[in-house]
Amino acid sequence: MSLLTNIVLAAPLLTVPALTAQPLAASDMHWEWVAANSRRILELTLSHLYQGVVPVAIGTLVALPVAYYASRRRDRRPERRLGARTLMHLSSLLYTIPSIALFVLMPLILGTSIISPLNVLVALSIYSFSLMVRSGVEAFDSVPDSVHESARALGYTPRQALMELYLPLAVPVIMAGIRVATVANIAMVSVGALIGVPSLGTLFTDGLARNIPSEILAGVILSLLLALVLDLLLVLLTRALTPWRAATVANRRSPENHRSPESYRSPERKA
Repeated sequence: MSLLTNIVLAAPLLTVPALTAQPLAASDMHWEWVAANSRRILELTLSHLYQGVVPVAIGTLVALPVAYYASRRRDRRPERRLGARTLMHLSSLLYTIPSIALFVLMPLILGTSIISPLNVLVALSIYSFSLMVRSGVEAFDSVPDSVHESARALGYTPRQALMELYLPLAVPVIMAGIRVATVANIAMVSVGALIGVPSLGTLFTDGLARNIPSEILAGVILSLLLALVLDLLLVLLTRALTPWRAATVANRRSPENHRSPESYRSPERKA
């Protein structure tokens, strides 16, 4: 029996009840189920969080060197610019692979069980890498040319310039890409429940199979809250990493920077 046949046979079966057009009543929600299974819901929430955040970190760490490599060569000779564009396009194509297909292919590539969380971790790391390559290129391209010229004039080595100048200035755009990748991953982790990987998506499949609307609603609300909380934390982290941006904004809003043209005129001398 082939490996693919074993994977298909090992996948959990989902029995979907017949759908009806009758509206749900308040008595159909079964909110007591949520209270009785709070510990299980907490375990699924932590599993969902782990599967959503770790791939972003892995994808970002792998993507940033690739993005810096592509960004450095975009303004050089035509053949090198072509190579950088090809690299960006290939990384973008990875994101077009359907998530459920990639989750099912991972056991064939990694030799893992169909219900192993490693399948989701690797697949979402690929998606995060795809998103962060383009975000990283845009981030390094946002560094002004004057900074590059100043780094060369001051004798910075390429490593010093990257760590002390380019990377700090690219942080706002990089963090914006990380926010997008994080929210996208939190949404896609739920798809893994279709092949039996435990997450908040398990509440969707189980609630649908057992006709418990409150279970489905709990999964939706918790997924939304996870995305909102993580996005807020990333916003706060961005502000902590870029204190110079707050100083720049405050300086621009300073009344001294909004003086009228008349205030710069020299005073008229009295006769």
